[in-house]
Amino acid sequence: MTPVTTDELSGMGPLVARLTRGGQRLRHADRARPWVLDTAVVVVVFLMFCLPDLVHGVRDDGDGPRRFRLAFTELPVPAMLAFQAGLVLPLLWRRRKPAVAFGVTAAVFVLQWAIGAALRADVALLVALYSLALHGWLRQLPWACAVMTGALALVAVRASPAVSVWDGLFFLLSTATAALALGLVVRIRRAQLAGLRDRATRLEIERDQRSRLAAATERTRVAREMHDIVGHNLSVIITLADAGAYAADAAPERGKEALRLIGDTGRQALGELRRVLGVLRVAADGTAEGPELSPQPGIPDIEALCAKVRAAGLGIVYRTSGDMDALDSGVQLTVYRIVQEALTNTLKHADPDTVVRLAIVEKDARLTVRVQDTGPAAPSGRPNEEGHGLVGMRERAALYGGTVSAGPAGGGWSVEAVLDLAPQGGAR
Repeated sequence: MTPVTTDELSGMGPLVARLTRGGQRLRHADRARPWVLDTAVVVVVFLMFCLPDLVHGVRDDGDGPRRFRLAFTELPVPAMLAFQAGLVLPLLWRRRKPAVAFGVTAAVFVLQWAIGAALRADVALLVALYSLALHGWLRQLPWACAVMTGALALVAVRASPAVSVWDGLFFLLSTATAALALGLVVRIRRAQLAGLRDRATRLEIERDQRSRLAAATERTRVAREMHDIVGHNLSVIITLADAGAYAADAAPERGKEALRLIGDTGRQALGELRRVLGVLRVAADGTAEGPELSPQPGIPDIEALCAKVRAAGLGIVYRTSGDMDALDSGVQLTVYRIVQEALTNTLKHADPDTVVRLAIVEKDARLTVRVQDTGPAAPSGRPNEEGHGLVGMRERAALYGGTVSAGPAGGGWSVEAVLDLAPQGGAR
């Protein structure tokens, strides 16, 4: 059970707050040593109901009409102690084995009243019935109620010289019903509290799981962005560096141009990395710093991407068809990253004289991106290998119900992505 906080207790009265804290301490102590409470119940029942009979006796206290006192048998002290022990001691296991405790107590109760003896310790039968309703199996209650009714009917018959049978039976059954109802009410309340605690625990687990899933999704997104940015730009830089090294002696101006392009590409990659990693940066005081924001790349930026790839030595024929400006930013970013990854793979694996045909076609609520090169169809690393690049392209396309296919085509290599632009969850 969730402990009551200090703030909650401060809004209560001092007495209620002390009682609440005392109840919590008792519950903790009972969980640690359950036998202490069971023993305390037996001791309390003995002091309140058994000891007066041993000291004063049943008939000598002068209470009640004389004919009521003379209706019962006076027991010697050893017999009285034996009956009291049979009534009270079973309460020691009233929580562990409530049905056994009730059965033993009821048997001793019936035997005692069969010989006409009356003891204050008979209240133990009500405690046993309460414990059975609280801790026992519910299917045991019908036979327990039947046994209780028979035992109380015997009491009513024995007390008939002083009280009519029906009046006595009504009073006794009302008392037993109160004990039974109290046990059921406490049982239902505990079940409700247990259900609330279980629900709170499950909600906490679900909250933690959602947080972990969100973190994992964000890590995947950042890793995908990093792969696209770093992989593409490094491929361009490596290609330009190789070209500049070859041209350094024969054509110094081409070497300088390659170095300038390397610097521009590196600065662009650094800017994109800062933008992606900026969302993960945390200040020293624990508050998130605002990242350096810039627009996400889209279809209009593909032209600049193609220019960098041309500078690296590849020929690119780029065309579009359809209304590109009407596409939302998410679709445009997906197209840009797919094209970027496809061109990066071409830079890695194709020959320097390779020509790439890039087409982006929007038609009938479908967007097709096709990147086909004239390089070797099966260079090292291309066939039957799905690296992070192709997996990332497929993940991006799947966000829009699309697919990505890659393989040999027309003597070269082709990558084709098809995105579904139809609104999701539309009317049928």
